[in-house]
Amino acid sequence: MEEILFLLNTSRRPVALQQKSTPEDSEIVSKLDDIEAKLKDMLKKLEQFQLKNADNVFNTVMTYMPQDFRGTLIRQQRERSERNKQAEVDSLVSAGGSIRDRYALLWKQQMERRVQLAQLGSATGVYKTLVRYLVGVPQVLLDFIRQINDNNGPMEEQRERYGPTLYTLTKLVLAIRLYLHVSLARYEQRKLEEDDIAVLQQAVTIYTEEFVKFTEFIGEVFVNAPFFISAEDAGAADARKSDEYKETIIPAGKTHEVILSVEAVNSYIAWDFSLQQGALNMVLDIGFHVEYISHSGEKTLILPYRRYEADQGNFCTVSAGSYKLVWDNSYSSFFKKSLRYKVDAVPPVVEPAVMRPVL
Repeated sequence: MEEILFLLNTSRRPVALQQKSTPEDSEIVSKLDDIEAKLKDMLKKLEQFQLKNADNVFNTVMTYMPQDFRGTLIRQQRERSERNKQAEVDSLVSAGGSIRDRYALLWKQQMERRVQLAQLGSATGVYKTLVRYLVGVPQVLLDFIRQINDNNGPMEEQRERYGPTLYTLTKLVLAIRLYLHVSLARYEQRKLEEDDIAVLQQAVTIYTEEFVKFTEFIGEVFVNAPFFISAEDAGAADARKSDEYKETIIPAGKTHEVILSVEAVNSYIAWDFSLQQGALNMVLDIGFHVEYISHSGEKTLILPYRRYEADQGNFCTVSAGSYKLVWDNSYSSFFKKSLRYKVDAVPPVVEPAVMRPVL
């Protein structure tokens, strides 16, 4: 479709069509514009179809992730990674890359997603620590993402079952492209006849209508696939109850510390805490700061001391090692503090755990 749209670009049409030299030329231009509009609309629908399926897969996996600030961080990392991928594509196009160059890069990125997905299913690679968040995942979903790249895996099965219909449409659109290419290349010697352009319009209409039907059908196939089971449907929501906030009492003059170990840079140290109101309904606060402890034991202040009633935050680590989160009630002579908190070291998701259906 993109190659046909490239041919139909006004600047690449024969001079006679650009200038609309005759009434016949003007009529042909109008019909070529109609063909161009149909294909642009179809291409937009195809891109939306791909994005929708990618989001469906990612969102299904995310239902098993913590439904708090950690899940938010994982989503943000996925979005950042996708933006980086798109920037890579945009850079290639800006440098004069061809349509085929662009799709070669898109295919490479897609295969990287497949590898990442398989790593998630096997708890290897960048996902060996992230997988600990996956609570109550049904085996059928883990099997699917682990076997995604197998020769006889789920995507190969999809290709064998539904590919022939798509390949028939591909043959049709290739014929349209070839016919249009030859017709425009020799337009100065042999103009398109009314019957020729009518056949071309009919072929494009059939192609776009059948392609819409195919994408709608495949969309239903993926939505109803037995391996895409949400946490709610799998009954895994209750399994996350063990991951609730912790509570502790910090006596007057004392501190409470939590040490988080980080194995890889670009991990996120994240926290969410608040103080429970005292019996006297007094407004209470507590000191909080974060330190980095290197493997040699050297300490570096990361987040300066400040007093809070409550706070939620995170930062991206630049070094592996230990990070100590300290709640400080040492300044209080009389009042203990009831702290409710949740902290974690969220591992880096270099690439998103996303699969876009490719047939």
